[in-house]
Amino acid sequence: MEKEVISQFKEKPQTKLGKWSVGLNASFVIIIAIALVLVLVLKKLSFDDHWWDATVPIAFLIEIVAFVTGIIALRKNKERSWLVYFSIFMGIATILFALLHSLFIQD
Repeated sequence: MEKEVISQFKEKPQTKLGKWSVGLNASFVIIIAIALVLVLVLKKLSFDDHWWDATVPIAFLIEIVAFVTGIIALRKNKERSWLVYFSIFMGIATILFALLHSLFIQD
């Protein structure tokens, strides 16, 4: 039995998993934005400090969970919100960055 599409592309997420995906993606963006402001704009911290080594894995895991919940909301619950699609796109971009980052590091 085919599930009925419960949301349209222009709407906010209607399902619980869709809302979780968007919320986790928003927290990822906020964490990275705050880190960039503290390092690049205010010059209060450095990327070489230990805080960055703790922040990146946490932010990465948050984005991976947002990606997985977005995929589940899309496939299982037929979520069609653009915010869920954006969350999935950010998850793919994060995974690709993590996989390809080591190719360009010059230590």
